[in-house]
Amino acid sequence: MTAPADAPVRAYIGLGANVGDAAATLAAAMRDIDALPSTVLAARSSLYRTPAWGVTDQPDFVNAVVAIDTRLAPRPLLDALLDIERRFGRDRGREAGRWGPRTLDLDLLLHGNAAFEEPGLTVPHPRIAERAFVLVPLAQIAPSLDIPGRGRVSDLLARVDATGIEAIP
Repeated sequence: MTAPADAPVRAYIGLGANVGDAAATLAAAMRDIDALPSTVLAARSSLYRTPAWGVTDQPDFVNAVVAIDTRLAPRPLLDALLDIERRFGRDRGREAGRWGPRTLDLDLLLHGNAAFEEPGLTVPHPRIAERAFVLVPLAQIAPSLDIPGRGRVSDLLARVDATGIEAIP
């Protein structure tokens, strides 16, 4: 396991689910993220009902974004997120295909100002700038955030179609 970073880093995690009680799953996953070692939940967006993306013949998703302050390096943080997914019943190896139904999907979107690509991990998330279901909740908690190599969150959101995305009361 990689040694913790010296100072906490602000990281952003996208959450999504459309199987079972997705809202309850996201709330429980947020608690699990907050309980990670050397990590504090700093902000959470509202929950949003979003149309399925990619494979559209499936139930709507519930999506959110959280900001955390963490001393975990990107790879150990991703490994911890994948462990949380597994605890909620996700088996990435047995899924029928990309963008299908999910009990829980956790994506490491950003880790400080880091920008890198390695096997199984790209930061910032490679499709962050094209996904309204990520940008809408991210803009709620960090509209002026600059995504390395992409631009400001609010500007990116203005360029995508957010039709059908609505906050869950």
